[in-house]
Amino acid sequence: MTQESDNDKPSSSDSLTTKDKVKKTPKRGIIYLSTIPPYMNVSKIREVFSEFGTVGRVYLQLAEVESKSTEKKKKRNPAQKYTEGWVEFERKSVAKRVTTLLNNTHVSNRKRSKQYDYMWNIKYLSNFKWTHLHERLAYEKAARRQKLRAEIQLAKKKTNFFSSNLNKGKKNQTFVNKEFENITKDDAPMDVDKNKNEDRKEFLQSLFS
Repeated sequence: MTQESDNDKPSSSDSLTTKDKVKKTPKRGIIYLSTIPPYMNVSKIREVFSEFGTVGRVYLQLAEVESKSTEKKKKRNPAQKYTEGWVEFERKSVAKRVTTLLNNTHVSNRKRSKQYDYMWNIKYLSNFKWTHLHERLAYEKAARRQKLRAEIQLAKKKTNFFSSNLNKGKKNQTFVNKEFENITKDDAPMDVDKNKNEDRKEFLQSLFS
């Protein structure tokens, strides 16, 4: 007769399922910064918000700066300005806490700081994923390319028109001007900026809805 040892008996630990053993990964949370204080960049934003928890990805929208002469660029290299930003936290509970603590508060408590007069405008984005941001940025990039192509095509048509009519006499000047007006009206690029601004308003409204 064989006797069953204690080692052969199933223990309570062995009866645990794999689902009980594996810990659930925390859900990530994303906050939206409607304004970016001056002299702030990705590294500085990460440094500020890392005090509250682990920060994942950070994206800041670069402001559109008018082109300057090369001489001015050589003299000094001004700091880049950003209009808005998105910050991802490893835990959405941290993202919610950051929104509660910092929203509508001063960026810096030091009166001598350049950011003392600025306040945080933070919104927690519920059910918002980083892929949504990628899709939005890809759409805006395509819109900019479309506008650039339309402007290049219009510039080429104007150049070809002037070169072909360069030797025409003054008698045909009135006809040339009218023909040029038709080219400008018919081939003028679409108002991409207007459509872009309207789309961006709808996008921002969806964030705060």
